[in-house]
Amino acid sequence: MRPNRLREKWKQGKRATNCWLSIPSAFSAETMAHQGWDSVTIDLQHAPTDDAMAYAMLVAVSTTDTVPLVRVPGIEPGIITRVLDWGAYGVICPTINNVEECRNFVGAVRYAPLGYRSVGPGRAVLYGGRDYVAKANETVLAIAQIETKQGLENVDAIARTPGLDMLFVGPNDLGLSLGRTAMPDQTDPVVVEAINAVLKAAHAAGIYAGIWCASADYGLEMMRKGFDLTTVVSDRGLLGTGAALRQKFA
Repeated sequence: MRPNRLREKWKQGKRATNCWLSIPSAFSAETMAHQGWDSVTIDLQHAPTDDAMAYAMLVAVSTTDTVPLVRVPGIEPGIITRVLDWGAYGVICPTINNVEECRNFVGAVRYAPLGYRSVGPGRAVLYGGRDYVAKANETVLAIAQIETKQGLENVDAIARTPGLDMLFVGPNDLGLSLGRTAMPDQTDPVVVEAINAVLKAAHAAGIYAGIWCASADYGLEMMRKGFDLTTVVSDRGLLGTGAALRQKFA
């Protein structure tokens, strides 16, 4: 099976980068994947991307060595199964609040006996290899997003869920849930303490930690702090930054 380059990089003690894809375009996804990011994440929760476009974006990303991840809308086994069958090498599930939810999510990602994912990988075999079913459980990443007060309260137990690979911080919702401001690059001491708690819980449980950032500088800070996967930028953010050059001609 095609190796998961994120796992390989982490085994070498290195941090990994991620680019968030919110623009529903195969050409845009392919372009971003060619920029040298370790991984990209196709967002199906907040982006206007439908199933057909997500499939096309996964095909486009596979023209590179960049690892394709998908954030699904929630714990719904059908869409989790589909994105994995289409070739996603990792699934990020938002709003994991407790151990039961995390077990349900991980079960949807894993084949029996570790889970209940249905066998019918389709394109995943074309992307991953003929031994996909035999090796998917040890290759594909199950990533739980911690972004609520309840999830934070249960973070240590969530991190110990069998088969879970990573806790991923959603800073906007986490801040809002804690009664603070929703913002990506958090500096609020209350939220920073919460972020540190997620990082500590992940590593204490022997799994990885990731976080969504909106700027390269903050992303570098998070990598230095110890996060294993850092979303450094988004396609929409880059488009906005480039468009802001118009101000020079105002």
